[in-house]
Amino acid sequence: MSGTQTQAPRTSTAPLLEASNIVKHFPVRSSGLLRRQVGEIHAVCDVSLQLHENETLGLVGESGCGKSTLSRLLLNLLDLTAGEVTYRGQQVSGISRRAMRPLRREMQIVFQDPFASLDSRMTVFSLIAEPLRIQGLFEDDGHARVRELLQLVGLNPEHGNRYPHEFSGGQRQRIGIARALASDPKLIVLDEPVSALDVSIQAGVINLLEDLQDRFDLSYLFVAHDLSVVRHIADRVAVMYLGRIVEEAPTDQLFASPSHPYTQALISAVPFPDPHKERARERIIVTGDVPNPSDPPSGCRFRTRCPKFAAELSSSQQQQCIDEVPQLIDRGQGHPAACHFAEAHRMV
Repeated sequence: MSGTQTQAPRTSTAPLLEASNIVKHFPVRSSGLLRRQVGEIHAVCDVSLQLHENETLGLVGESGCGKSTLSRLLLNLLDLTAGEVTYRGQQVSGISRRAMRPLRREMQIVFQDPFASLDSRMTVFSLIAEPLRIQGLFEDDGHARVRELLQLVGLNPEHGNRYPHEFSGGQRQRIGIARALASDPKLIVLDEPVSALDVSIQAGVINLLEDLQDRFDLSYLFVAHDLSVVRHIADRVAVMYLGRIVEEAPTDQLFASPSHPYTQALISAVPFPDPHKERARERIIVTGDVPNPSDPPSGCRFRTRCPKFAAELSSSQQQQCIDEVPQLIDRGQGHPAACHFAEAHRMV
């Protein structure tokens, strides 16, 4: 998103979190004793984005596109290969753990699998109290704070002496949310927080997250592959493909008139509750497999699967897609899209 401004958020203030041209490559090493580097996996490539206060930015894309890696880079849980991340104007990329500790109070994460992310040997009370102890906040009436957090997320404070395995999946995710809230953060990264839950349970967790956002003025980066969930909770959506952001727009605009062929295919796959509209609408099919991230295609990374590439483009236009990396800019559709021939497509 180099050189591109993001869409207007709920507030006009400076961004809370900003990533500028960030890159993350993982080395690929040979087998054997010497373990030489023989290549790189291009997980995140030249990504820029902004997140404002009290805003939810949805980050969507297929599995393996780099969403979770990007979210960890933003929280300085992984080292950048290149680029910069700032929080409230302060650089967080590349700083030491000691320098990062005060910022951890304000930047938290909720993981996809609550059972794997919660230590099964600790009681729920201890799990939620741990961030308070690390930050030196537990002595300030920590017991009451833990009970308050359990109540905030819809759990019985009397159950703090139980262990994670004694709770359902939805309840465990609520425990993870309470733990993230313990240090009174301003930014929470939600890494597919409801993908492992039943649909009925998902709705309760999403409603909880919205209530907490309104109550505490939280900002969310909501990582997901379920566009129906993202449409409900996000103010803006960034679509990611093979390590790059290919389109970004306010949620209503993106779902009504997506411009990138990949976004159009994703949205056309979302089922409609109205059976008549479901049968009548156009399906945009993407064929083939996602290319190897250690050897991505030149130019436009989506061209090998793009339904528009072979069916609609001339040979000279195809050559442009092969030779030139499309920039994430507004080509007249009202929001940026990384496609040389972006064209708004009205969805039913």
